[in-house]
Amino acid sequence: MTMKIAVFNCRPDERGLFEFYKQKYNIELAVTSETPTFENCSFVKGCQAVSIITTPVNRDLLQAWKEEGIQAVSTRTVGYDHINLEAAEELGIPVSNVSYTPHTVAEYTVMAILMTIRRMKTILTRYQVQDYSLTDVRGKELRNMTVGVVGTGKIGEQVIRNLSGFGCRILAHDPFPKDSLQGTVHYTNLEELWRECDILTFHTPASRETCHMVNHDTLRQMKKGVILINMARGSLIDTAALIEALDQGIVSAAALDVLEHESGIYYQDYKYAAVNHHDMAVLKTMPNVLMTPHTAFFTDEAVSDMIRCSIESCMAEVQGETDPGRIG
Repeated sequence: MTMKIAVFNCRPDERGLFEFYKQKYNIELAVTSETPTFENCSFVKGCQAVSIITTPVNRDLLQAWKEEGIQAVSTRTVGYDHINLEAAEELGIPVSNVSYTPHTVAEYTVMAILMTIRRMKTILTRYQVQDYSLTDVRGKELRNMTVGVVGTGKIGEQVIRNLSGFGCRILAHDPFPKDSLQGTVHYTNLEELWRECDILTFHTPASRETCHMVNHDTLRQMKKGVILINMARGSLIDTAALIEALDQGIVSAAALDVLEHESGIYYQDYKYAAVNHHDMAVLKTMPNVLMTPHTAFFTDEAVSDMIRCSIESCMAEVQGETDPGRIG
């Protein structure tokens, strides 16, 4: 019997890659652009596994999939906080996430840092209206700054390696310091990072421990005029506290590829509709805040990795093999 995987939220740019890996692994796919819901749970009938993205998967949906014969769920994302893991464990459905080349987010991070310290948002906005003046667009050189990297997993490590070529001082914090970074970075506690760094870039997963690690209290511990870069998860930063700190000059600038409560907004076309996100509207008006719609990951290489890893995890789980992507 050929294995069959149900693929939800398949984007047009993913279809060719799914077809490529379907042929490579000799499997069947049921592919839809629809978001998984309780109402369309019958779509998985005849499938043994499900591949999803960042849409919520609750207990009722997992139960319905279980009754249809689903044996594994894979999210084509690194983050997995959109899945009810407790319910999945109770139902005996293994859940996996994917990994992809760390270079994609690491390069985007360095780009965001450079664009922010060189005030590129203001420069480009002015250029569109033929304002070529130099008022308020003088930047800084990265080599004279101290950068703090919060989280030195694969992406954080690559960010450090990329930054090392600029000659800046680099500090880092992670519960598990890496021997491979000895001589490149100085590990320290968060308190020193808050106190010493001109730029802070975040590369940690979303969890209870990391939720709002940037808040009213920690912002007041930071160096006045700090620049914040968040390419990881929106929940790491208390958005209301960030806006207040920007208004007060505690934070001089920010680059945000992610934002709290972005789900249902990013990856959709809202140019003729109202976006019900007050904090996003406020941040967008600030000339010192660079925002992008959760696209740091989006390269040819990364998308291919995500699809391949998702399919391989589904196959491993159904065939009783070791799944390196399994969560928990």
